[in-house]
Amino acid sequence: MFGLVFIHKAAVLRDVSAHQSAAAELIDFPTERSGEPRGEQPDTDHSHTDISARIAAGRHLRAPPFLLRPGPTVCRGEMAGILVWFWNERFWLPHNVTWADLKNTDEATFPQAEDLYLACPVAFCIFMIRLVFERFIARPCAMGLKIQTNGPQRAQPNAILEKVFTAITKHPDEKRLEGLSKQLDWDVRTIQRWFRQRRNQEKPSTLARFCESMWRFTFYLYIFTYGVRFLKKTPWLWNTKECWYNYPYQPLTVDVHYYYVLELSFYLSLLFSQFTDIRRKDFLIMFLHHVATISLITFSYVNNMARVGTLVMCLHDAADVLIEAAKMANYAKCQILCNLLFAMFAVLFISSRLGVYPVWILNTTLFESWEIVGPYPSWWVFNLLLVLLQLLHSFWSYLIVKTACRAISKGKVGKWNPLHVSKDDRSDIESSSDEDDSPPPSQKHHSSATNGTNKSHGTNGYLTGAPYPDEH
Repeated sequence: MFGLVFIHKAAVLRDVSAHQSAAAELIDFPTERSGEPRGEQPDTDHSHTDISARIAAGRHLRAPPFLLRPGPTVCRGEMAGILVWFWNERFWLPHNVTWADLKNTDEATFPQAEDLYLACPVAFCIFMIRLVFERFIARPCAMGLKIQTNGPQRAQPNAILEKVFTAITKHPDEKRLEGLSKQLDWDVRTIQRWFRQRRNQEKPSTLARFCESMWRFTFYLYIFTYGVRFLKKTPWLWNTKECWYNYPYQPLTVDVHYYYVLELSFYLSLLFSQFTDIRRKDFLIMFLHHVATISLITFSYVNNMARVGTLVMCLHDAADVLIEAAKMANYAKCQILCNLLFAMFAVLFISSRLGVYPVWILNTTLFESWEIVGPYPSWWVFNLLLVLLQLLHSFWSYLIVKTACRAISKGKVGKWNPLHVSKDDRSDIESSSDEDDSPPPSQKHHSSATNGTNKSHGTNGYLTGAPYPDEH
């Protein structure tokens, strides 16, 4: 949110294009203008001039409205200096290109940083749509599939164990378990079961996970279909060199603008919802993932690398559709369908991320763009981010292959839960095949299912004591 506000304010400085070059001189960043040889800038000595005062006075830069509000002149000048430094043309644009060249005209529209400010209200709308979708569409579908509505069995209240769980550790070692066993006069197995049940209490129910996956599946399916429909009409889908011909003077189309705003808004909504949803153990990892995705989308749009950006987004959305579908099948206990969808996901993920991505995307951003446009500072940053993304692809592919090999080696197709390691480790309910689930002392024993209702009633939950993949 703060980053988009910063971009929105900073974009005001870009709009004063007639004075941008002179403003850049204030911080000793010579600006190259079209047709002017590099390095031949006027020799102006600003060593005894206060930059902030000159900016505020408007000597070389027409101050934008937010700098003309009442307030300390020095603070306004410092902010203006920071924003001018941030939007320095030598970093963002190819040689001999200025922000003035990319200003919107009656003939052509180019990506502007302030366009992305729209993503904030759209993200809020998407978040509200998600709540309505999960309540009135996904939940009835889950009920129709007989997915459990209750969460895991709750642990028996115990002040001593609760204090250890919240203040010391959620996974006590053998020595601590023996000490607690003597203190409470409980056997070690019962205490282990208490901690397992207590950990499960903090996990969302199967119903909640199904609703979340159905929402993501619906969005990914829609945005992927939309991306394919408009990209198949574009020349850069069939010839990636079109991403760089006449760059950066490539007009922004309505389809590309809509695609970018919707993708950015969706990931912003995921970022916001992390703080309202049930806290998960991969909170930090997913938070960093969303921040990195938002940064890449914003960076490519502001730099007018939107053409290659649409290819990257569409390529990544393809596999996301299948993994969310596989999760839904897993939560509905349709194991054969889950295995089939996961196998399709694995093939598509590995082929697209380790095959298509480096051959198609990295080839054009690293080599074709070098040949047609040439490198410049933001070009290096953009490609560095894409290469780091490729390293993540390799790591995730390794996990997927490892999961598949483990399932094949066990030879238990009917009990295979591939999502446990590869993609949805957080959604597993802890259990152990060598333990019974008898309650701790003074706790009543329930004959009904703990992870669902009884099979005799036609539902698809696990019975008490049924084996389930161990937690890692």
